[in-house]
Amino acid sequence: MASEYTYTFFRISQTEQLAASAAQYRKLRLKALTTSPDSFSSTYEIESGFGDKVWEQRLSDKGKETFICAGSHTGSGITEWVGQVTLRGPLAQAEYDLPEESGQPLADPDAHTEQWQMLSLYNLPEHRGHGLGKRLCLEALRYLELERPVSSSMVRLMVKPQNAVTVGLYKSLGFEEVGRCTLAEALIANGDAKLLPGDYATRSEYTTRGGIIMTRLVPEQKGEA
Repeated sequence: MASEYTYTFFRISQTEQLAASAAQYRKLRLKALTTSPDSFSSTYEIESGFGDKVWEQRLSDKGKETFICAGSHTGSGITEWVGQVTLRGPLAQAEYDLPEESGQPLADPDAHTEQWQMLSLYNLPEHRGHGLGKRLCLEALRYLELERPVSSSMVRLMVKPQNAVTVGLYKSLGFEEVGRCTLAEALIANGDAKLLPGDYATRSEYTTRGGIIMTRLVPEQKGEA
């Protein structure tokens, strides 16, 4: 099916055609929550109740950049959004740093480097197997390299270890495993602290260090000649 499509990749404008973008994003997000519920910390039941303003606020959030893969059917010409990835940041040092037991190196406060969290990478099942996830990530990394007013960006992501294919994808992009995170830390890092229950600190499913922390510097450091 995916061979019948041509694909484009872009960053969503936070000001132009916001209502139209929010409608497309809502459609993609709710379909993702329906078809792959285990891939997300949120649920269809929660987000299907959001009004239009909530979706517009998500896309206009100055602390996030959302990148989209749009698929155009070569026969009908109909275009739909089929994949996404989000960058959250730049993060303050206190927001980026994790406890020592995580294994993650602390941010360097003296470095001219921004810290970002990559999250919510997703492609609709019928469009998988064509490298769209990798191309989405490259679009996001290209934005950090070419459009941010700093010399470099440290990109972090957190992934479940059982998602071997996803871990392999990130490694192919130059990400390295640097530690382990808890579910609570992952939710907070992704901007979803509101999803934590009041008693999360006493519940092992939120405090066990099971998630893989991966990071990559953009642009990648090259050895001296």
